[in-house]
Amino acid sequence: MLEKRENLLAKKIASELDKARALSRQGNKRSALQCLKRKKLYEQQIESLAQHQLKLQEQVIMLEGSKATAETFGALRSGAGAMKQLAKETNVEDVDATMDMINEQTDKMRQVQEALGQPMGLAAEIDEDELEEELAELDALDVEDKLLERELEGELEGTTMPSVPLPTVPIAPQKSPRKSSALDADEDAELKALQREMELL
Repeated sequence: MLEKRENLLAKKIASELDKARALSRQGNKRSALQCLKRKKLYEQQIESLAQHQLKLQEQVIMLEGSKATAETFGALRSGAGAMKQLAKETNVEDVDATMDMINEQTDKMRQVQEALGQPMGLAAEIDEDELEEELAELDALDVEDKLLERELEGELEGTTMPSVPLPTVPIAPQKSPRKSSALDADEDAELKALQREMELL
């Protein structure tokens, strides 16, 4: 309503201004001044309407803020009620008892896992210290073997072998493939017979 009133006053101001110009052109100065006075009054009313609109806008902003505050308070009150209800349903002693039970079950499971991880049978009788000593002895033997190899290589490099003619070795006559195949067949037959005897045992 205030905006409509402001628009109407703006139209009246424009009309009075047009009248004042027309009367001034006609030389009617007194009537032109009256039009300008009415224009000033309309302008004052527009300023007053602007102040009213500003106050109303401030009121709207305050109402919106109050509504948001009320909604926030309602949410906080609902949250406090929910927390109070949860506190009633949750007992500190029950929580402690549950945590103790969880810790106890965890310890039992850890003990079971440790028991399953222990060696059993012949593996449990083996002494780890003896195995460590045996491994150390093997490492020492390897070191000694490497040192002996190096010493032998050094001695061989320092000495030169005399050139002695090697004796000729007679070459054995090669067997015919027929005879060797017959021997292989006999060996296979003997192996099969031996396997049959072992199966009977």
